[in-house]
Amino acid sequence: MFDHSPLPCPTPRRREFIGGAATLASAMIAGLAPTRAAAATRTPAALPFGTVRQIAAGPLDIGCVEVGPSTGPAVLLFHGWPYDIHSFAQVAPLLAGQGYRVIVPHLRGYGTTTFLSASAPRNGQQAALAADGIALMDALGIRQAIVAGFDWGARTADIIAVLWPERCKALVSISGYLIGSQPGNAKPLPPKVELQWWYQFYFATERGREGYAANTRAFNRLIWEQASPRWSFDDATYERSAASFVNPDHVAIVIHNYRWRLDLVEGEHKYDAAEAKLASAPPVSVPAITMEGDANGAPHPDPAV
Repeated sequence: MFDHSPLPCPTPRRREFIGGAATLASAMIAGLAPTRAAAATRTPAALPFGTVRQIAAGPLDIGCVEVGPSTGPAVLLFHGWPYDIHSFAQVAPLLAGQGYRVIVPHLRGYGTTTFLSASAPRNGQQAALAADGIALMDALGIRQAIVAGFDWGARTADIIAVLWPERCKALVSISGYLIGSQPGNAKPLPPKVELQWWYQFYFATERGREGYAANTRAFNRLIWEQASPRWSFDDATYERSAASFVNPDHVAIVIHNYRWRLDLVEGEHKYDAAEAKLASAPPVSVPAITMEGDANGAPHPDPAV
């Protein structure tokens, strides 16, 4: 949930935060959302937008792209499943052109992001991914940033906003408030809604894990088609992101993420306090903008809530 209580007249600093979030939202709309008239046309592949650099942060060696002036206000953009940093290939240059320092990391299990230790748990729970974002900020010397994302990335940004509000200037979240909990996920939903989550039930089985491992590219392409039914992407656009699924931890992270949601596997105990707080659905207190596509085929909350 977002805090919809009336806000006082913005102070100059708050206006700065809101302005930054609005600029980011505008850039994401321009870079990600085709017009209704163009929605059925084929989208050309965006050009690569930077060199991937590796940053040791927390338990990870994170692969990320950085564009824009190093002294500009920081923006972190988090992708979802099954996507990668190229989701922001058109957005990042727009923001850089506005003077922002834009950092786009591969989430754990994607691209060149790997674990520093072979014995580290391949944990995909929501609090772990958000902690990765904070660790990356620490490693880059970033005190505060505007955070944004979609799907897993929106959840990551939402959690950063509620657990570390002092590190978050503003939030842009696709599909709104996506923070969940194991108790909340245990509640049955109407049949049509349950049907949308078919892959979660598939991943809960050993057959699903083996099937995803054996057919990752084809599986994820199907998800792209279902989640974005009006996006006529070409093979080159898909393959550019599909290369990021060839990661030694990708399958383990994806399977753990969805099994953890259904309380079928444990997370790491060091995140227990964070997950307990998140289970209470804490409100977002930082300036926030939410967005929703007009043809989102993926399960998502009612944007009016």
